[in-house]
Amino acid sequence: MEVKSTAVKQHLPSSSDATWVDSFPANIRPYLYLARVHNPAGTLLLFYPCAWSVTMACYAHGTPMSTVWTYVGLFLTASQVFHAAGCVINDMWDKDVDAAVPRTSTRPLASGDVSMFQAFLFLIPQLALGVWLLMQLNEYSLRLGLSSLGLVVLYPAMKRVTNWPQAVLGMCFNWGALLGAASVVGAVDWHVYIPLYLGAACWTIVYDTSYARQDRDEDAKYGVRSTTIIFGDQIRPILAMFSAVVCALVSYAGYCNGHGLPFFCGVALGALHLARLLARTDFENKESCDATLLSNAWFGFWVWAGAFADFLLKTQL
Repeated sequence: MEVKSTAVKQHLPSSSDATWVDSFPANIRPYLYLARVHNPAGTLLLFYPCAWSVTMACYAHGTPMSTVWTYVGLFLTASQVFHAAGCVINDMWDKDVDAAVPRTSTRPLASGDVSMFQAFLFLIPQLALGVWLLMQLNEYSLRLGLSSLGLVVLYPAMKRVTNWPQAVLGMCFNWGALLGAASVVGAVDWHVYIPLYLGAACWTIVYDTSYARQDRDEDAKYGVRSTTIIFGDQIRPILAMFSAVVCALVSYAGYCNGHGLPFFCGVALGALHLARLLARTDFENKESCDATLLSNAWFGFWVWAGAFADFLLKTQL
C-alpha cells in the first residue's frame, strides 16, 4: 500500500502548482485535470469569438438586451463543455508523447491515473451535453455546429501530418465566430463573419504558437509538428505580422457590420495588449510562454467590450 501511495503522489501537482481541484476527492481529481477545469484560459479563448459574433449580430439587428445575455451565457457554458471534451480527445491522441515530455507527463492519461477506456467513458457524457446545448439553438445553427465536430476530432492528428496544426486548431476553435450570429438570426452574413472567423483563426495561431514554444525541443524530438518549429528564431516578427492581420480582419468585419467608434476602440485596446504581450514575452522562458495563453484572453475581452459598448449606444441610449 505504501508503494502505491507514493506513486499517486508523484502524479499530483506540487504544492506550488496546487489548484482548487485538489480540494476534491482523489478519485475525482484526475478527471477534472483531464478536462482542464482548473485553467480558464482555453475556455475563454474558445468563448470570446462566440461572444463577438453574438454581440455583433445583436447590434446589426437591434435585438433586446436579454438576447445578448441569453446567448452569451449559453455559449459560455458550451465553451466550457466543448473545451473539456476537446482536451480529453487531444490527450487520448497524445498520451504517449505527453508521457515523454516533462511538462505534460503528469497529465492524467500520460501518468496512468486515468485509462484510455475511462477517458472514453468520461468523454461520452461531455459530447452528449455539448450536442444537447447545440440543440437549444435553431436548426440552421445545429447543423452548422455539428459540422465542426470532425475538425475537433481530427485536429490532434494534424500535429503529425502538417507543420501548421495551429491553423487547423484555429479553424475548429473559432467556429463560434460563425455560430454565434447564426444562433441569433438563423443565418450567417458571410461578408461580415468570414473575416471575423479568419481573424480569430489567425489569433489562435498567435497564442498557440507562443504557448507551444516552451515545447519546441521536445516536439522536434518526438516528431510533433508545429508552427513554433518552422518559425524558428523569427517567431516574434512573424507573430507580429499575424497579430496585425488579426486586428485588420476583425476591424474589417466590424466595418462591414456597420459598427461605430466604440467597436474600433475595443479593437485598438486589444491591439495594444497584443503588442505589449508580444514585446514582453521571453520565448526562451517556459513560464513566460505558458503565461501568454491566459493573457491573450484579454484581447478577446477588449474586442467584445467594444462590440458590447457599441450595442449599448445603439439600442439603449
